[in-house]
Amino acid sequence: MASDSIYGTLNLLILKVLNDGPAHGLAVKQRIENLAGGQLNVGPGALYPALHRLHRARLLSAEWGVSGKNRPAKVYRLTSKGQQRLRSEIRSWQRHIRSVKAVLEGG
Repeated sequence: MASDSIYGTLNLLILKVLNDGPAHGLAVKQRIENLAGGQLNVGPGALYPALHRLHRARLLSAEWGVSGKNRPAKVYRLTSKGQQRLRSEIRSWQRHIRSVKAVLEGG
């Protein structure tokens, strides 16, 4: 699936994978794609602006660390505000999914 098809959910997916622990951008991309069983493709043109937006909104903190290849990398961590937003977004998406499912299964 193309990265533009997950545009509306990318923030939620980033918050969710960072809830499992801090990670640099490439690791966030890989976690999302792995958890989706390879069915989602997160392009850097969508990922990095989303990480920056979430950081500016104080949903993520960021500090310089090291990637798995011993290269400098910005490591993102979910803040308490980010955890609250994640819980809220999950509830909202669960309601949305139930509504769409009801329409798809109706009739």
